[in-house]
Amino acid sequence: MSDQLPGGARPRLHDFARWIARRPFRAAFTRTRVRGAERVPPTGPVVVVANHSSGLDGPILFGVVPRRVTFLIKQEMFKGVVGTLLRAIGQLAVRRGVPDRAPLLAAQAVLRDGGVIGVFPEGTRGAGDVAEAQQGAAWLARSTGAVVVPIACRGTLRPPGAGRRFRPAVDVLVGEPFELPADKGRQGLAKATEQVRDRLATLVAELDSQRGEAR
Repeated sequence: MSDQLPGGARPRLHDFARWIARRPFRAAFTRTRVRGAERVPPTGPVVVVANHSSGLDGPILFGVVPRRVTFLIKQEMFKGVVGTLLRAIGQLAVRRGVPDRAPLLAAQAVLRDGGVIGVFPEGTRGAGDVAEAQQGAAWLARSTGAVVVPIACRGTLRPPGAGRRFRPAVDVLVGEPFELPADKGRQGLAKATEQVRDRLATLVAELDSQRGEAR
């Protein structure tokens, strides 16, 4: 383990990639407004859960989180040069629909070292709505004592029928950290999973309301 990143990661390259996501990437592709970033605990294990609307969400949130963060990313992204870079900056590949404990155990090790893991709960891929949270996020938090921080992101999805947009207005809202109940067994995990889903769905709805009022 190296500086709260998975083994084999290069911390300096990770920090440089975060700077790119925070500055040049956002300046070139979006007009991003971030609220609540100070709510992310400065130390200790944290599981970040965020909604997912488009390919822009990952790079944006990678730069928004004010700490080194390892995201669980679909295996399909880990091809060629991109895959090599993702592994070098400490990201973990997960295979959707296939039992695979290896990335969860690697993420668990990062959390036990006091690091940050990012998870995009399952939802309606096109709309970014939160339909149900992966049990993995709740399991990781409960098994390591990590707090959960929900993050809502809106504005990255191109409206149906709209043409290519130049630097769309993107809003990111970081919610309050919370702890999950310690109830044991499958029912306890199901209860914790539902709490993660509810907190994230509520935050997304709050951000949607704020964006509507702003317009």
